[in-house]
Amino acid sequence: MSDTKQRLLDGALAALREHGVTGVSARTIAAAAGANQALVFYHFGSVDDLLSAACEQATRQRVDAFAERFAAVGSLRELLQVGRELHDEELAMGNVSVLAQMLAAAQSGERLAAPTAAALRMWIDEIETVLQRLLAGSPVAEVADIPGLARAVGAAFVGIELYEGVDRDGAHRALDALDQLAVLVEVVDELGPLARRALKSKIKKAATPRG
Repeated sequence: MSDTKQRLLDGALAALREHGVTGVSARTIAAAAGANQALVFYHFGSVDDLLSAACEQATRQRVDAFAERFAAVGSLRELLQVGRELHDEELAMGNVSVLAQMLAAAQSGERLAAPTAAALRMWIDEIETVLQRLLAGSPVAEVADIPGLARAVGAAFVGIELYEGVDRDGAHRALDALDQLAVLVEVVDELGPLARRALKSKIKKAATPRG
């Protein structure tokens, strides 16, 4: 990738952080990148396409940076701890504000909705892989929709990231509540064989639709 294209990608994120999505334009991006604004259209076609590419690249870099930590996770509580570390790093880097702006833009602009969703799916795929591994053989796996659960975890962290901007203490309590749920799952997994069989039977009955 040329130096100019990379500077434009970095400039797009910088402009989002500084001006918000309503203030992002070829001019503000070019100013942040130290480039001619005509190059935005020459290299990317449109401002939306540049924002999409910048979001995808930045997310892929962050996912790759956390890949080893996800692979080393050995429990749900460890997964949540990685989530806390990720949250803290994203906040410090200004990426939470970028996510907030992309989500806001996606509500009214279809061209940004798909790439924003694709970026979130990169994180969800990592979470799903970890959950599949951690819950294999667990009574919870009898009824849990693992792909759906991965999306719920991802959505919870996105919501907490945005919520922290208005209620930091509340966001921390939400994270603590998720940690308590993880402890409950661990307690279930530590039950003896008879208790596990009884619990599986209960779960199956509770999950069976009543006609």
